[in-house]
Amino acid sequence: MRPCGKLRGNGRAIALATLATALALALPVPALASGIIDNVNGIALDADGRLVRFRALTIDDEGKVERLLPDRYREPEQPHPRKRKRNEPEQAQPKRPDFKLDAGGRTLIPGLIDAHGHVMGYGLSLITLDLSDTKSLAEAQAKIRAYAAANTGRKWIIGTGWNQELWGLGRFPTAAELDAAVSDVPVWLERVDGHAGWANSLAIKAAAVTAATRAPAGGRIEMAAGKPAGVFVDKAMELITRVVPPPAPKDRDIALEKAQQALLRQGITGIADMGTSIDDWQAFRRSADRGALRVRIMSYALGLENMVLIAGPEPTPWLYDDHLRMGGIKLVLDGALGSRGAWLKADYADAPGQRGLPMIPSTQLRNIMSRAAMDNFQIAVHAIGDAANSEVLDAVQELSETYKGDRRWRVEHAQIVDPAELPRFGQFGIVASMQPVHQTSDWRMATARLGEARLKGAYAWKAMLDNRVPLAFGSDVPVESPNPFSGIAAAITREDASGQPAGGWMPEQRVRLEAALDAFTRTAAYAAFAEKRFGSLAPGQRADFLLIDRDISTSSPAEIRGTQVLETWIGGKRVYVKGQ
Repeated sequence: MRPCGKLRGNGRAIALATLATALALALPVPALASGIIDNVNGIALDADGRLVRFRALTIDDEGKVERLLPDRYREPEQPHPRKRKRNEPEQAQPKRPDFKLDAGGRTLIPGLIDAHGHVMGYGLSLITLDLSDTKSLAEAQAKIRAYAAANTGRKWIIGTGWNQELWGLGRFPTAAELDAAVSDVPVWLERVDGHAGWANSLAIKAAAVTAATRAPAGGRIEMAAGKPAGVFVDKAMELITRVVPPPAPKDRDIALEKAQQALLRQGITGIADMGTSIDDWQAFRRSADRGALRVRIMSYALGLENMVLIAGPEPTPWLYDDHLRMGGIKLVLDGALGSRGAWLKADYADAPGQRGLPMIPSTQLRNIMSRAAMDNFQIAVHAIGDAANSEVLDAVQELSETYKGDRRWRVEHAQIVDPAELPRFGQFGIVASMQPVHQTSDWRMATARLGEARLKGAYAWKAMLDNRVPLAFGSDVPVESPNPFSGIAAAITREDASGQPAGGWMPEQRVRLEAALDAFTRTAAYAAFAEKRFGSLAPGQRADFLLIDRDISTSSPAEIRGTQVLETWIGGKRVYVKGQ
């Protein structure tokens, strides 16, 4: 669906549950142990992104890949005992692994990496009101009403996931319609993309927003009869969120554990956290300090203030055996298509006079990027509309004259690009960080928002590869499900789960399975300067891998979409087993 946003929660409004016990699923061997995963249908990627087959994987005692064996593992032969001659040194015995697992012929693939997600946002969405499954306004109202009845005594009701497009509403919902569900407690519900929020009358009153309140630059207040109608877009959301109680540290710890469990179930061993706050970072550190951080988090700070507060004068080192690092900064240049906040070069086809809004002025954008680049932070910029993408390309071109070397400037989403500007992505070492599931969720809406003629550079994965642009895939969770197999199926078909549109939307932009898998593994790691540490099961990398229930290289797209993760291993340790 519509990219991306930072979900906010309510510490008082989150049910305090007991932190789930960290998964104690490792084999009964020492914490650092060499091992063999034998009898596998192994699939990996070489340095050129080509599939490599193997039958066994050996792990050293640091949890790193030692070798991929083309045949099954064979025990080393012990030397025939003989009497040693005088002064002859004792012969070293071949080292045996500390453990061995016979995988029974199951398929083993590298651990999958989500190149763009929101870890804390995902966790908070799992413990607050979630409207993502509602199909109508009436259904949403009923769910909100039931949630409030089951959670009395809360000072605010917080949630996310609503989508007026799925409701067939043809407009934004109103404060009055939210009051019809709950009127005695302030309610704040973020749209599924995080780029708009829906408030009831009490929330608007608590924020002291009136008919005279002006929207900040980069934001829009939806109005009706000269008064705020209930929906606040992009920067205008801050008018409400400034009075919403933030999650407490304990709530963040619960949310992080919930998010990790869900990610591991779906085969995500690493994720780029786009927009890390100091509160998020502290939760990551608390989890790692008690040995509970299993998923590798590649952190991008939420703006300059958090970048300096967390990392200081330069990117942090890799911490906790490559489980955590802040290496960059995340900037949001425009909004999303769903809320018509994406910045376009021409008017929206379904809203004449509207072109979206830049959320950062041109000079300020360059100043922030320059400030981060001078301290060697990687820069990731959210750009949805063609005007936003053009602005980022211009900024990168200018800054590349000053900041040389391997910068790996990232454009997050790159959804609507002027076809004439697609080659520019390949000129400055830019990484295109894109989400296949957005296309399968958006194609009808994108057509309505822009019209057919302006979509030649939309969700253009194959064009990026043709222009030699590194392509990293993710999900934008919690905007979409983090299930990477749905992402792989979408990338190779451009069809949604129901097979629509038949043959794929703009099928010339489909990519091959190898490219899709590469974008969820090797290139997703490359996008965060992590390719030498994990991502492709190359010798010397961390042994992060999955055992799955089918061979995705010989499966149909529908079968790939239904793939089940049987086991998830990170750093040579088993951290998830299906059904346990």
